[in-house]
Amino acid sequence: MSGIELKDRLEQALGSKVVDMGPLPVGFGLTGLTLRLADGRRLAVKARQSGARGNLALEATMLDELARLSLLPVPRVHLASPDLLVMDFVETDGGGITPGVERHAAELLAGLHATPRGAFGYGRDTQIGPLPQPNPESVRWIPFFRDHRLLHMARAAHQEGQLPLRLLDRLERLAARLDDYLIEPPYPSLLHGDVWTGNVLVRGNRIAAFVDPAIYCGHPEIELAFTTLFGTFGSAFFDAYGALRPLEPGFHETRCGIYNLYPTLVHVRLFGAGYLAGIERTMSKLGL
Repeated sequence: MSGIELKDRLEQALGSKVVDMGPLPVGFGLTGLTLRLADGRRLAVKARQSGARGNLALEATMLDELARLSLLPVPRVHLASPDLLVMDFVETDGGGITPGVERHAAELLAGLHATPRGAFGYGRDTQIGPLPQPNPESVRWIPFFRDHRLLHMARAAHQEGQLPLRLLDRLERLAARLDDYLIEPPYPSLLHGDVWTGNVLVRGNRIAAFVDPAIYCGHPEIELAFTTLFGTFGSAFFDAYGALRPLEPGFHETRCGIYNLYPTLVHVRLFGAGYLAGIERTMSKLGL
């Protein structure tokens, strides 16, 4: 839709005139805007263009679920449809992720992970970025991760021509042996599912909000692993998290790399072969 059509649609749906509009960086073929309305509200908008993947109504549902089920700070949703999402604009100050921010993030994520949930998976499928994320409710974590995270994403990447057969074969060999490497958690935990730097908003040396979730219930270790993939959090985060929820031995040495195969495969599907080297390194380290 054109800018004028979008402005008219927003004004009609939100019940107030748009008095100021600016760009907002977003990915995956979406249009991002900041709005200031005549009634004083400042909002963030994502609009899906023709041909772009993903369901913005599902993103809104995931934000609402995090707000309902946890104390994790997330933007409040004002309007949602498959092609349009309007949320509170989250004020940031341009600051980076400091040790203080890491410690605050550890408190928030440890709190998110602390409440036992009923099953691994979720009551509905969700998405990670624009990609479908299947969530059949399961009683064990390792088979869920094997079938609905690792193999699901690897086979989809191969079918799309992004993952070579030789590497798929190696991942399938790992999948058959996951019980040798991974451990079952005492209970399923609700996960944000996509904690990396771009989804962490900072203000005043604190977390202002987590955005762009990919929720489901799983082992907290997969969430913690994702924070290392692009260097989002480091020792300050893990020291603070471990003080609240001690990690089992072997996480950093082995399990972290295995769990990061999943988001790396997501990036292979979205951005191409440049991410295959990370998969190769992990498989070689495992001797597979």
